[in-house]
Amino acid sequence: MGLVRAIGAATALLGSVVGVHAETEQAKYRVVDQQDKFELRAYEPAVVAEVRVEGDRDAAVNEGFRSLAAYIFGANVPGTSIAMTAPVTQEAGQRIAMTAPVTQQGGKGNWTVRFIMPAGSRLATMPKPKDARVHLAEMPARRIAAVRFSGLATDTSLADQERQLDDWIAKRKLTPTGPAVFAYYDPPWTLPFLRRNEVLVPVR
Repeated sequence: MGLVRAIGAATALLGSVVGVHAETEQAKYRVVDQQDKFELRAYEPAVVAEVRVEGDRDAAVNEGFRSLAAYIFGANVPGTSIAMTAPVTQEAGQRIAMTAPVTQQGGKGNWTVRFIMPAGSRLATMPKPKDARVHLAEMPARRIAAVRFSGLATDTSLADQERQLDDWIAKRKLTPTGPAVFAYYDPPWTLPFLRRNEVLVPVR
C-alpha cells in the first residue's frame, strides 16, 4: 500500500504533464559549442531505466512516466527507492504521421520514455524492475546537439524547435546519428515562461 500511495501522490502532483523539480540532479554534460539557444554538448555515460509505449505523445509520456516512477519508488527487487533526476526524456520510434506536418511529431507510434539514474549508478548493481516493461540499459558517452526553450511543450512547439535545431546542425556541418529526443525538466505547475524544455539530437 505504501508504494501505491506514493505513486498516487506523485501522479496527483504531476497532473497530466510530466516534469521534475529543478533542484533534482541533472544529466552530466559539458558545453562544447554554443550559439544563442543552441548548444553542442558532451554527455557522460549513464545508466537509464526506460519503457516503450504506444500512442500519442502526451499519453505515451505520461504512461511511461507512471511505470518508471513505480520502479524508482520501490517496485523493484529488493524494493529500494532511487532518487529522481532530470530530465525525463521521450524518443520516438516508428511513427504513424498525422496529416498536418506541423503536428507530425505528435503522431501515434512507438515512444521510449527514459529516466536517467543517479550519477555513479552501475548497471550490474541496479535493483531489478518488477514490471517486465521497464528495461535498464547503459548509455555511452555521446555528443548531443540541443535547443532549449520555455513555454508549453506542445506538438507544435516541439516540431518547430526540432526544425530549428535541424537547421543549426546542418549549418554546423554536424551529422545526426539518431532521432530527436524531447526532454522535460519541470512539474506542470511551473509557469510556462519559467519552464525548461529541450529537443536533443545525437550527432557524430
